Amino acid sequence: MNVWLAGGASHLDTFDMKPDAPAEFRGEFESIATRIPGVRICEHLPRIAERLDRMALIRSLTGMVDSHDGAMNATGWPPGNMKNLGGRPNIGSVVSKLQGPTNGNVPTAVAMISGYNPSEQAYFRSAGFLGPAFDCYTPDSEDGRANLTARLITQDRLSLLTRLDTLRRDLDARGNIQAMDAYTERAVQFVTSREFADALDITREPPAVRQRYGIGVDYRSRGAPLAKSNLGQQNARFLMARRLIECGARCVNVTWEEGAARRWDTHQDNFNALRNELLPPFDIGLSAFFDDLESRGMLEDVLVLVWGEFGRTPRINKDAGRDHYAPAASALLFGGGLKVGQVIGSTTRNGDLPADRPIQFQQMFATLYRHLGIDPVQATLVDTNNRPQYLITHTDSIRELTG
Repeated sequence: MNVWLAGGASHLDTFDMKPDAPAEFRGEFESIATRIPGVRICEHLPRIAERLDRMALIRSLTGMVDSHDGAMNATGWPPGNMKNLGGRPNIGSVVSKLQGPTNGNVPTAVAMISGYNPSEQAYFRSAGFLGPAFDCYTPDSEDGRANLTARLITQDRLSLLTRLDTLRRDLDARGNIQAMDAYTERAVQFVTSREFADALDITREPPAVRQRYGIGVDYRSRGAPLAKSNLGQQNARFLMARRLIECGARCVNVTWEEGAARRWDTHQDNFNALRNELLPPFDIGLSAFFDDLESRGMLEDVLVLVWGEFGRTPRINKDAGRDHYAPAASALLFGGGLKVGQVIGSTTRNGDLPADRPIQFQQMFATLYRHLGIDPVQATLVDTNNRPQYLITHTDSIRELTG
């Protein structure tokens, strides 16, 4: 499962705090101890701190570019790569192409993304040069209802045939019907699948479970005003992801950007945004997801990666914020049989550059692909010019995690 912290989370205020740095770098937050001896993280992530001995933390992630879209986190490539051929496919679409579904009732890959700035998030759904037949399916993850959106297809049984006929006519006119035939056939199968509909409907979970995920919970702290967004709804995606994985989905892409337009892009008022809108619900939701995987015996099989498109500037700006920063970032992983309870790499005193063991962002994909049974050294995809394309160029897994 690939979790994108859209907007770029501050590594210095989450997982790579610098308590000995000058105040203009250190920021307002205190660090707290974790279950890994000697390792400390942000005070507003207490639940993750309690579970960190069963997770792995990377503090020396590098190789990103200053771009807000999700290309690097979804595909393993910078934005614009192979744009003339439709772009690179996201990891879920690669898995759909190379491995196919586990059963006929659940999509191989699902993308749970928000409605904010669709162009940035399209990478998590798009199959790029593989064509629309391998796009990820996108359920409505805002309220957890069984509303599968597959191009123009919804679960409205009364209008389904009309929509399919319209879709067929439109695609015939564009000469793309052959690729979409397979897509629409599978779409109808999923739309009419009771198993898939049930998985999408998180109201089937007991209220206590939904509350444990923080869905609908007010996260105001220290008298802060309620944020404009409906805090906690992002965590519905974690719960729905667990249900979809249980039903057989191989890959789930999740966008987590509590705070709506603010997201993790904290150019202004960074510390209040993190304190009151972002870190508390994220800490609750991710921890609940971890606990569910562990208690259900799924943790060894399901690998979870949590990261943003870059870190944020070590020096606090004049607006009490932090700006985009591509040279360094952090990432969190757990599950999948990884060697956990460790921190890999470090950054310099002020968090501006990797100090040791730099990890290229494509190495994250190499680790994910191998977990999924795909060898990134050998596997190729054929583009629209009938040329083979390797999945990534940095094909070394992170050896500390995999042995």
